[in-house]
Amino acid sequence: MPVIEVSDLAREYTNGAGSTKVLNGVSLVVHAGDMVAIMGPSGSGKSTLLSILGLLLAPTGGCYRMNGQDMLSLGRSGQSAFRRHSVGFVFQKCNLVETATVYENLEFPLIYAGVRRRDRPPRIREALARVNLLHRMDYAASLLSGGEQQRAAIARALVNHPSVVLADEPTGQLDRRNGQLIMEHLVRLAAEGETAVVIVTHDPEVAAFCHRGYVLDDGVLSEAPVAT
Repeated sequence: MPVIEVSDLAREYTNGAGSTKVLNGVSLVVHAGDMVAIMGPSGSGKSTLLSILGLLLAPTGGCYRMNGQDMLSLGRSGQSAFRRHSVGFVFQKCNLVETATVYENLEFPLIYAGVRRRDRPPRIREALARVNLLHRMDYAASLLSGGEQQRAAIARALVNHPSVVLADEPTGQLDRRNGQLIMEHLVRLAAEGETAVVIVTHDPEVAAFCHRGYVLDDGVLSEAPVAT
């Protein structure tokens, strides 16, 4: 069963000047263990597509199933619950609470997901160990380097054991060395075979880490080879 299965996905914005199609008949299938890159020029709709996949934005047409469940038939509360348990996000800006510790930043999504207090520490330690950041657990997020902050953001995305990790330009604010380290962490995650990873990027070097690549242009998604 695919983790993500969308068909004929559409998104339009309407204003006084008329309607603008941002997504036009997008279809995509992603399985556990897949690592997929979505590329395209600025303004092509990449972030809009990622927001729909992450249940942050509703499409204006099409079908979307995650783990076999029809996402568009769920109400807002049902989508929110599904998102908390099944989707992890990694953004270009880490969006960590800088005054909180790394531990506390990872604890927040567990609290929202209703995980019991006694079950949180092992999950947090497991997620930090996966990105080699256990030694920074009690540090304030503001004291981390840029690369460490992004690794903490990946750990936060993993702490609820999601079915899919959605990453929007995850290396965009990092130097090349730290960017490569982040991508290696995501590669290892996909290689475990339990989680799908979908990355929006404009960088062909980032896309080269992925199994498959797609280009989104004028609202149309088409498969494109990734460099190796």
